[in-house]
Amino acid sequence: MEQRKVSFRQRFSEARPTKTAMIWSWIGVAVATMIIGFSWGGWVTGGTAKQMAATSGEDAVVSRLTPFCVLRVKADPKQQEKLKELKEISDWQQGEYVKKQGWATMPGEQEPESKVAVACAKLINQ
Repeated sequence: MEQRKVSFRQRFSEARPTKTAMIWSWIGVAVATMIIGFSWGGWVTGGTAKQMAATSGEDAVVSRLTPFCVLRVKADPKQQEKLKELKEISDWQQGEYVKKQGWATMPGEQEPESKVAVACAKLINQ
């Protein structure tokens, strides 16, 4: 008898997977989907989403309050002297200097905003 070569397509169409093989393949596909989704798809957990939203909110508030800080600097009667002092101070101390001057204390607040003070110092020095 002649033996014919069976193609892959024919073998695939004749294959009958078991229930166990089907279930494990579904599990494998689900795991692969999750790995791809979290690593390349941009999926995040609920905790990460909350953290990202909080950070985004803080950044938005700082960007909105920084111009008020700059206006307070411009309204200071001793502006020129204080700006000279500010430029002589190292970069990492400039935020503290802005806080001490009261420029980063927003109306209605008791304490100055640290992130606003740092952003204000950077904006002033541009």
